[in-house]
Amino acid sequence: MPRRTATMLASTLMLIALLCVGVLSPVPYAEMSPGPTVNTLGEHGGEPVLQISGRKTYPTSGHLNMTTVRVTSADYRMNLVEAVYGWLAHDSKVVPHDTLYPDGKTEEQSTQENAEEFSQSQESAKVAALKELHVPVKSWVIVSTVIKGSPAQGRLHAGDVIKAVDGRAVKQPSDVAKLVTGHKPGQDVVFTIVPAKEQAAAEKENRTATKTQDVTITTATSEDSGAKRAIVGISAGTDHTFPFTIDIKLADVGGPSAGLMFALGIYDKLTPGSLTGGKFVAGTGTIDDGGAVGPIGGVEMKTAGARSKGAQYFLTPADNCAAAAKDTPAGLTLVKVKTIGDALGALKDIRDGDTAALPKCTTKG
Repeated sequence: MPRRTATMLASTLMLIALLCVGVLSPVPYAEMSPGPTVNTLGEHGGEPVLQISGRKTYPTSGHLNMTTVRVTSADYRMNLVEAVYGWLAHDSKVVPHDTLYPDGKTEEQSTQENAEEFSQSQESAKVAALKELHVPVKSWVIVSTVIKGSPAQGRLHAGDVIKAVDGRAVKQPSDVAKLVTGHKPGQDVVFTIVPAKEQAAAEKENRTATKTQDVTITTATSEDSGAKRAIVGISAGTDHTFPFTIDIKLADVGGPSAGLMFALGIYDKLTPGSLTGGKFVAGTGTIDDGGAVGPIGGVEMKTAGARSKGAQYFLTPADNCAAAAKDTPAGLTLVKVKTIGDALGALKDIRDGDTAALPKCTTKG
């Protein structure tokens, strides 16, 4: 066999071998890419995303799109070829697998966590929108979760309303941890609660729950590294009663990052006129009960996904601005927001055509 032919054959075989290794060799990475974007003012799956009853609503126009990121599953292992392709692709991002699924978190655990965050974001979006409209919302502190095997298991239950700890009134979730950790491990702490069933019955009958009970729990020692503090094994949260019904219908979405856009959609439907002036506005950001907008992950994927659907403006959490501005899709204006009030002000500038007044993102923030 001629030397040149032999060399070409050897090179071809080596290339084939390398490709096989690349295809068959798993690497510890996962991929993020633009996910679906949904207009909160429109329909999804054949029904309105936002459904409000018991209160007058108004026609809307334009788009207030929430955005998502698609990620590979926890059990999927990319091969080397896929990882290299992802690194080279403009609209995707390859990250260490543990970034998306830390501590060996399973797909089921991640899905459950995202579902809980999504549910909480909906509640906070409702509260933030109604507060901006000066509509009263009743709130109270509840047992959010009870850790299995903890002192509180069987004594407290998710949904129990926490009225006081050791006789001291509780007004916000952080009060609970502060009062419990004021004890030494092994000491008793007394929770004054309205049981979850009683609270549910009171809400159904449109009355105030008055039946309280005291529950005494012996504290345990925290297992946090280096910390010896008293715990009972619960996390506290906030629940609300709204003066009318607001339902958010959106399946197969998780995480807290749609909070801002849900809040704006609710505000738009409850006020005359159009917030967007008919423009295509997308965005992202968590939101708390007070209307503060927080950062999210995968902002570059979300701006790319929004622009591909036709978005002209993108409401961007201030803490995400620098990252988003490094690779802004052509034709998309990134608008910096820190609160729902900022977002409403920016939307006024957009519908008035005063884009020079918009607080735009830069690579410095």
